[in-house]
Amino acid sequence: MATPSWAVRIRGADGEIAGAGILLTPQWVLTCAHVVDRTADVMTAEFVGAVGHGVPAVPARLERDAYVPETLDADGDPSGDVALLRLERPRPAEETVRLHRLSAPNREVRMYGFPYEHNGGIWFRATAVGVCGRDGQVQLIPASPGELASPGCSGAGVADSDTGEVIGMVLSGQEDRHGNRFSFMSPVETIVRHLPRLDPVTTGPSAVDPQLRSTADDILPELLDRPFAQRLAAWLRDDGSQVKISVVRHGDAAREATLRRAITLADRELRTPVSVDRASLDPPGTVPSAGGHDLAVYAEGRTSAGIAERIAERLGLPHPEEAPLERIRAARAILNLVVVGVDEAVDPLGVLDLLDVLRADGSRLLLVLRTAGDCHRRAREQLLTGPERGRRARLVERLKEITGPLAEDLRERLAAVAPQGLRPLDSDLVAAHAALADLLRAAGAADHDGEGQGEAPPGPGPDLARYERLADRVGGRLTAGVAALDRLRDRRDELAGRLRSYQVMHQHSLRGEEDPAVDGLYLRAHTLLRARPCDVRAAEAAVDAYTRRVDGHAGATGPVARDGHGARDSHEDGYGSGDGCGARDGDSGEDGRGARDAYGARDVHGARDGHGRGDDGRGARPDRGTGDGHGAGVGGGDGQRAGDGHGARDGYGAQEGYGLRDGYGGGDAS
Repeated sequence: MATPSWAVRIRGADGEIAGAGILLTPQWVLTCAHVVDRTADVMTAEFVGAVGHGVPAVPARLERDAYVPETLDADGDPSGDVALLRLERPRPAEETVRLHRLSAPNREVRMYGFPYEHNGGIWFRATAVGVCGRDGQVQLIPASPGELASPGCSGAGVADSDTGEVIGMVLSGQEDRHGNRFSFMSPVETIVRHLPRLDPVTTGPSAVDPQLRSTADDILPELLDRPFAQRLAAWLRDDGSQVKISVVRHGDAAREATLRRAITLADRELRTPVSVDRASLDPPGTVPSAGGHDLAVYAEGRTSAGIAERIAERLGLPHPEEAPLERIRAARAILNLVVVGVDEAVDPLGVLDLLDVLRADGSRLLLVLRTAGDCHRRAREQLLTGPERGRRARLVERLKEITGPLAEDLRERLAAVAPQGLRPLDSDLVAAHAALADLLRAAGAADHDGEGQGEAPPGPGPDLARYERLADRVGGRLTAGVAALDRLRDRRDELAGRLRSYQVMHQHSLRGEEDPAVDGLYLRAHTLLRARPCDVRAAEAAVDAYTRRVDGHAGATGPVARDGHGARDSHEDGYGSGDGCGARDGDSGEDGRGARDAYGARDVHGARDGHGRGDDGRGARPDRGTGDGHGAGVGGGDGQRAGDGHGARDGYGAQEGYGLRDGYGGGDAS
């Protein structure tokens, strides 16, 4: 991670940092075309990684015939943006670096650029993730948000973290209209296509074996098998199929030419510039994307070990003392691989085993055989139909799990608690059931060769990739739904426990008596919690209302609270006052010692209106005390104490209880 000697800081004629560059020879610096000021005669190349304490600065001029500006096609896809600068004074050869061809997908890379905040240079780390556009550019995902390539990084060399080889050049960091930021590199093959003079300073074999490159004769219109070309282009553009197996017989000139054409056009370095443009003369759907494959191998006469070594070299796998197959297996590398003439290899079955290792790790494979014989049948079973059956079986089990136990878990939760903020999942389950039925129908379908060429039939079949996405989506939603309902159920149980504890506390404070108002709040909360499905939000509000009321009673002033044994707020109104010794629902009645619900109240110890039993019992209206007297006739019309006296109208045995209506002894008296 030391500052690389080949890293160049480029300043424009105004002295400002314009970007970065790569020292390829003692006199050539590679950079982006947009870094170069074409109107300036001289720029300055600074060598920050040079030996010593200083930073040598050398004037540099643009090589006019090595300038390819960035252009955009009709779809806005960029192309080009490469240039060479020639130094006025050469640098030491040991400071230079060579470009290296290497398969880029999913590689960890680093680059040394000069953003404004770090003019002395700084490393940026990223992962090369895939092809973008018709020029074969590669998108870089920064290792952290702060490592996105920014102004001052354009033209920086992109070094592979494993091998240290420079495998590309940073083009730009871009931000789209949504605020998303991206950076891209031009891989070595694309750079060499734009600037063929760089081939002598480029190492690593080409991605395409010489036998698979187009020839001058291949451009004849009659040698284009358009349907075959369209299927090849679709696979090279990633049509979703991992493995494609075709038969191209010797002597079938059209198919052979069409195959070479597709392989050549899909290679970044061999692709013709006209095919990069959208307005090409090629038939629609027959031009693959640049970078559609990472390697195209001609297998005829080669051993499986030799093919494995070719793959390992393209992947940049170290430790050549180990068997190449073991290096490939350990690396778990992924690439798009074309192998032509599998059945003409020295050991075809060994080649199939090698390809199966790659397939299992996720590589995409295009196999071309010369005959539809035993090797072809073995290849289809080992690499296509067998894995397809296994993949379909796993998907079936996944969908059975979703539509069975997982759906049942959801139904169980929905029966317990009402969903709140949860989107309906019925349509998702219907889609999962339909996908499962489609897969089960296809499970017993026989494989067909199709078109008599050993290819899978083009007719519709279960789209496993789409169904896998469906299973992931529905499974995720159901799992999240069950989890959300579980949280609601846990909350319901928590509320039920809270309600029970508050009820016990309240009953203890009442000493066994009743409180209809508070009990009504309890009953509502209890009913909502026991409802199925339970509306947890409504139940929570009801429990909160009950607990607030209980807390309010517990905090009331005076020796006994409103609903206790004493008066509403205290004894402040006197022993027999308006809300006297026995409060409304307490030991004594609403307005007196023997008031409405008290000791001798309507429905308690005594009869309706008296101390004794029966409708007109011991202290009832016609008996012990008359309408207005202490006893029958004893105190006369107004009794022992008329009007407001002790035995007055509502007195001792009077209508409403033990004492007078509004006091112990009389209307307003004490």
